[in-house]
Amino acid sequence: MTWLWITAVVLLALGVSALLGAALVGLLLRRVEPEGYGPGILRGGTWIGILERLAITGAVFAGYPEAIAVVLAIKGLGRYPELRAWKAEHRAKATERFIIGTLASYIWAGAVGLIGVAVLAAIS
Repeated sequence: MTWLWITAVVLLALGVSALLGAALVGLLLRRVEPEGYGPGILRGGTWIGILERLAITGAVFAGYPEAIAVVLAIKGLGRYPELRAWKAEHRAKATERFIIGTLASYIWAGAVGLIGVAVLAAIS
């Protein structure tokens, strides 16, 4: 297998993980909370999600699953002050959205990474 095929599979998996994952996680969150979540709750979540899916899929390809724990810790620590700052009635919604979005994002990114690794193994 040439480096060109490896590069193509990895880039395709990263793109599917990041971009299709953004659409799927957004769809899931709209289904869970159809009335919306209000302005300003967890701003930047889409971009953070795209970056976390890239990091997780890359960690799976690199064979470094410990990096997934690092990404989760960074995200949790980064969001903690924002989640605590909300009034009690909004905090529950924001926390639920954070947990559902994070878990859906990680499951998607991990699955895409594992499929990509399987494709590389199959074509080598």
